[in-house]
Amino acid sequence: MKANKFLVLGCMLMAMFAENDVMAQKPKVLPDHSVQFSIRAPQANRVQIDLGKQYDLTKGENGVWTCTTEPQSEGFHYYFLIVDGVKTPDPASEPFYGCSSMASGIEIPYPEGDNRFYQQNVARGTVAQKRYFSTTENGWRRMFVYLPPQYFTSNESYPVLYLMHGGGEDETGWVNQGRTDIILDNLIAQGKAKPMIIAMLDGNTRDFQSELLKDCIPFVEKNFRVKANAENRGLAGLSMGGIQTLNTIVPNPELFGYVGIFSSGWFASANPMGASMGGDTEKMYKMLADRKDFYNKQFKELFLTMGGETDIAYNNCKVMRGRFDQIGIKYSYFETPGGHTWPVWRESLYQFAQKLFK
Repeated sequence: MKANKFLVLGCMLMAMFAENDVMAQKPKVLPDHSVQFSIRAPQANRVQIDLGKQYDLTKGENGVWTCTTEPQSEGFHYYFLIVDGVKTPDPASEPFYGCSSMASGIEIPYPEGDNRFYQQNVARGTVAQKRYFSTTENGWRRMFVYLPPQYFTSNESYPVLYLMHGGGEDETGWVNQGRTDIILDNLIAQGKAKPMIIAMLDGNTRDFQSELLKDCIPFVEKNFRVKANAENRGLAGLSMGGIQTLNTIVPNPELFGYVGIFSSGWFASANPMGASMGGDTEKMYKMLADRKDFYNKQFKELFLTMGGETDIAYNNCKVMRGRFDQIGIKYSYFETPGGHTWPVWRESLYQFAQKLFK
């Protein structure tokens, strides 16, 4: 269904571009990390770029519209082209699924010497695309599975991290925007992370717990060499995926030894996402309080991380941490500037991966 929708949208956009003679050049990142856009749209009345903030382009000769943005923070950023009010991916840019639609993305370079998120000359793992039948959805679904370099040169079994994306994204997010394989390859080569398998799942499902426990985990454990016990099984997610993680690990603590909550937390006030995402949070806190010692012993690492006070989920996590402190639930906390964005979540995975399965 999603693919058909994108195909129709793509055809409509190509027709619009052809009719209005819209052509774009690839965005240029300048030395100060500002971004220069150049788009030829002679028949357009207004052209804008939405890069978190909207910028108006100025029309010049031959119908070429240009602008230069303010300096941008390092890492990956979504953006959109807006032509006469029509919001669309930039045809000159690689598309990514985010913001509940196809979007464009741009990479702002990291500081010189910070190579954590760039491919290095080290042994490379593999990302496999796997399709499986979901009894939860009664249909075929897809996951991406990172296999460490050692997987194909030994007969060993490996621990598994199940890793979830945020709202408006899908199973491609941690592969494309998150650079999961690059982060793990570099960490494993440096001896900072244990070789592990990472299953990146699609959280867009009617019942996440059922999908994970009845479909995804059995599929991974049947098709890959994994250590199938709690001490070698982790669950983590960002934003929406963080709430899905919380709602899974509290009633099923015996299944997981490692938990990561990135830019997330139960809603501190009325839940705008509906009961299916928030659930009964007071019931969750009571379960934690009733078995506090068990949870503290079971979870070798409960890792909470946020993108600073500019992260839209900051207060939710702050309130949740306060409740954890009140109950006596042990956790570690890491905060990094950057808001509710992929640069923060890359950093979150980088930090969390070094704590796993040790």
